This record gives sequence, structure tokens and C-alpha cells, in this order.
Amino acid sequence: MRHYPAGVTVVTLDSPQGPIGFTATSFASLSLAPPLVSFNISHTSSSLAALVDADSVVIHFLGEHQHDLAQRFARTAENRFTDRSLWTTLDTGEPVLHGTPIWVRATIHQLIPIGDHTLVVGLVTRVHDNTNETPTAAPLLYYNGQYHRPTKLGD
Repeated sequence: MRHYPAGVTVVTLDSPQGPIGFTATSFASLSLAPPLVSFNISHTSSSLAALVDADSVVIHFLGEHQHDLAQRFARTAENRFTDRSLWTTLDTGEPVLHGTPIWVRATIHQLIPIGDHTLVVGLVTRVHDNTNETPTAAPLLYYNGQYHRPTKLGD
């Protein structure tokens, strides 16, 4: 599957132990009516227990300028939120990463254990899009174990 490119997101949530977050490349749009999205989380993830207990998450669509955030949230959990200048919280408690072109807040609609992962289905309750129809940065992609930026093909 490393030969199939994927968009890079960071999922964040609030927990009694503090902010939780992880990099996810499995994001997908599921339905327009109602607005449902999904992503997967490994059963070995240190974030799984907090996610199972959470009511909502924020899914950040990373731009090419944020590959450092993707790497930060793919590493050990205790280092993910140490730099307080990188994030703030919504009035609903979830952490939001600064400089993210698009993010969506979703309530947990369904958790489905499948194989060695759990499929998380979220009902979108809020969309933040500061691209003004013209993205300021290209989306961050993950392909063959490395981060990439898309390039436009000639017509």
C-alpha cells in the first residue's frame, strides 16, 4: 500500500489527560447528507483509548508547509503538544493546529473494529477553510514512506 499516495491529516482530540493527536493518512469523505467522514486508527496506537472515550475530534488537512507537524504527530505521544505555540483550543476543548489551511470538527458517529484497526466515522459539525477557493499551499501527500507535494500536470 506504500505505492498508493494519500493525503496527510492530523487528528486531535481532548481527553482528561490532556490533548491527544496523531497523524492519519486514511481520511475519506463518506457522505454529503449527512456529512460523514472517516479515518482509521491502529489497535496498537497510544491514542486509541482516548479516541474511544472522546465525543469529538478535529481533523486537520495538512499543507505541504506542515510536513514537520506530520512527523511530530507520527512520533512518541509525549512530544506532540510540547510546543504550545503550535496550537490552541476550540471552545469545545479540542486542540487546533495553527496554520492548517482546512480543518473539520466532527462528533464520533460510529467506531467499527476491523482487522488490526478501528474505523472511525465522524459527523461533521464545523468546517474551517481559509483557502478562499485558492489554496495558499499545496496539500501534503504521503507516498512510498516519504512526504511529497503534488505538481500540476500539463493540459
